[in-house]
Amino acid sequence: MNKTRTSLIGAAAVITLALAGCSTDSDTGTHTDAPGTSHDAQEGSHTPIRHVHGLGIDPADEQLYVATHDGIFTPGKDGTAVRVGTSKDDFMGFTVAKTKTFLASGHPAPSAGGPANRGLIESTDGGKTWKTRSLGGEVDFHALDYAHSTMYGYDSTNALLRVSKDGAAWDDRAQLQALDIAVSPEDADTVLATTADGIAKSTDGGRTFATGKQPVMAFLSWATPDALYGIDDAGRLSRSTDGGATWQNTGTAPGGQVQALTAVDAQHVLAATQNGVYESRDGGKSFTKRLDVAAGDGH
Repeated sequence: MNKTRTSLIGAAAVITLALAGCSTDSDTGTHTDAPGTSHDAQEGSHTPIRHVHGLGIDPADEQLYVATHDGIFTPGKDGTAVRVGTSKDDFMGFTVAKTKTFLASGHPAPSAGGPANRGLIESTDGGKTWKTRSLGGEVDFHALDYAHSTMYGYDSTNALLRVSKDGAAWDDRAQLQALDIAVSPEDADTVLATTADGIAKSTDGGRTFATGKQPVMAFLSWATPDALYGIDDAGRLSRSTDGGATWQNTGTAPGGQVQALTAVDAQHVLAATQNGVYESRDGGKSFTKRLDVAAGDGH
């Protein structure tokens, strides 16, 4: 079996798993934090990170944040993962929009109550507390991107790209089977999506997409106009300087199957794999492990 065919099968499997959604024991009620609890990172609570769904760096202090199956985590003083706030929710789509402002989606923890799908939720205090912005109970965004003061979300519940300026009213755009999306930092109308056939491109703000083209990537992150990064299912990282027309392999994130990717700038790249969260400061030539990821049944 050739490498292209193997990659295609791997990407298709990842996309199928993502589109299946995540289960939760909670279908009704309202999610609230326990009264009197602290929302600061819990230094004494070293909960192992299971499956990672998103990565980000807060520009305010360069702190790393990791969205997982069991809440938001950040490296503690001793280098181990500590929970941010008290939420143990399953965070799916996740992005750092701006200083201390995070956008996410997902599902409540089994004991937390609330609708099975969180819709769009927002934190304005660095992940300590969260509030629902819109679509609560209706949508699970598996991918979120914030660009041009606009929110782009891949609604996995309906296999639909949605776009919003204010986080309240959403414009429904193309239907497609995708795992991740990325928006051009130069052009609000150029949107890419990872599909089982390859990278699908839209030039009309996601209203229509061309058929996916090779290479097959699991995740994309578009840091600067000349630094579009893509990573395949096995952790092989590639960079495009021409918006995805051509690609050059830059290295491989250690640790097996990839779980998330975020390019902070042209050289600073974060990747999560089966055994860790890794950071590169040289465009993927070398990686340093920031946090361990434990084996588990997260998805």
